[in-house]
Amino acid sequence: MSETMNFSEMIAGVPGVGQYVQAQSPYLLETRNLKAGYLGREVVTGANITVKRGEVVALLGPNGAGKSTTLLTIAGQLPPVDGIVMLSNVPTFTPMYQRVRNGIGLVTEDRLIFTKMSARDNIKIGGGSVERVLELFPSLEPRLDIRGGMLSGGEQQMIALGRALSRDPELLLADELSLGLAPMIVDRLLSAVRTAADEQGIGALIVEQHARKALKYSDRVYLMSRGRIQMEMTSEEARSRLDEIEEAYLAGTSESEEDHIERRRRKDVRQAWGRLRVKERELRRLSGTQVSRRRTGEDDQILDDEQHRRDSQMRIRRGRKY
Repeated sequence: MSETMNFSEMIAGVPGVGQYVQAQSPYLLETRNLKAGYLGREVVTGANITVKRGEVVALLGPNGAGKSTTLLTIAGQLPPVDGIVMLSNVPTFTPMYQRVRNGIGLVTEDRLIFTKMSARDNIKIGGGSVERVLELFPSLEPRLDIRGGMLSGGEQQMIALGRALSRDPELLLADELSLGLAPMIVDRLLSAVRTAADEQGIGALIVEQHARKALKYSDRVYLMSRGRIQMEMTSEEARSRLDEIEEAYLAGTSESEEDHIERRRRKDVRQAWGRLRVKERELRRLSGTQVSRRRTGEDDQILDDEQHRRDSQMRIRRGRKY
């Protein structure tokens, strides 16, 4: 079986399975009770997301809500803590590079541009078609021989998105297409995603902070806050309730992923030390001797000392002693 086979081809290759799977599941992407995070620590809890063919789905939320973590877990860069990622109704546990070969188009917020290579080579190295990219973004034609590092942010994002779409993916995953770009450029990028969904039938899951732009080009929307999907609705309904949604779910900043991990770690340490103190009290009751004189308040002091030590190590790595 070729490594470059897409989802439909892989399924169709199994006798009697392809027709059954496609008849039973209309979804290109489905996550079931997905829990995602870092080093086994949950940042996203119980995410159930679906994307159909020809559908653009927006995942909205404030900074630190867990949107990018969810997308990277679906793409295969992060292993799920729990739950399942289904691609064309098939559970997948393959790494990211195999998912990209098998039909996923991925555009990260880092844009994945080689700064010392020309725009033309940046498109070709990802397996994209220069002609197809120019059809999507004609303004790139005079910039094809310019090094990637000399392109504007909008041009770099056009190359990254055009390269992904020109490979005819079945599913597009895009993280923060609008990051740091002018509204006019954002409209061109999201319009290209909408056109690909309508004309080529691809499914798209886009992570965005700018709700108004995302709702203009999407079919459905998920609202995420503090690592949980809070609401799902059609984009038309979301546009009619936009002020309410922005005030309730999109205003401000959620707890950052790093802060969430640190808070959970501190909680685990306190629970472990609490169990230790119970054992110490029981030993004191049985033996009649004081086993430990450590006070509860010392726990926070130990955690603060740990944080100070990590900060010092980070400053040393960066070449600063103080």
